Amino acid sequence: MASGRTKQIVVAGIVMAALLVGAVAGFAFSLGKYEKVKANGGVVSLPVSKLSDGKARFYKFQDGGKEIAFFAIKAADGSVKTAFDACDACYRDKKGYEQQGDKMNCKNCNQKFAVNRLGPNATGGCNPGYLPHQLSGSTVTISINDLKGGARYF
Repeated sequence: MASGRTKQIVVAGIVMAALLVGAVAGFAFSLGKYEKVKANGGVVSLPVSKLSDGKARFYKFQDGGKEIAFFAIKAADGSVKTAFDACDACYRDKKGYEQQGDKMNCKNCNQKFAVNRLGPNATGGCNPGYLPHQLSGSTVTISINDLKGGARYF
């Protein structure tokens, strides 16, 4: 028959293992939101076909030791929108956005922004930080200089 002390050690070991599994799973899940992208010729290129379902795709660009997060999404009118996964108001909390139907929701303050209204005129406050892009045929290109311009958020 195991002593009380042995049972405590076994229970403590099981609890520690469960906490470790939970932490590893949480870390792996948090990485799953973003696809890492690299620049080629001073731009990051994204295939428009990845956006055809209207779902936001989240990306990270590595600039030195800083990861700059952004998303791309196709609006209902067929236009492509790109924005930083951060805003002027909530960026310090590093929670970013999530898609809820035809809106992007700030995961910090819960404000929602219509996808079709994202762009150069929707700036400041909690709007997703505007990220310029070029659309050429089947490719969305984003200048690394524009990406680096949003580094302050991260």
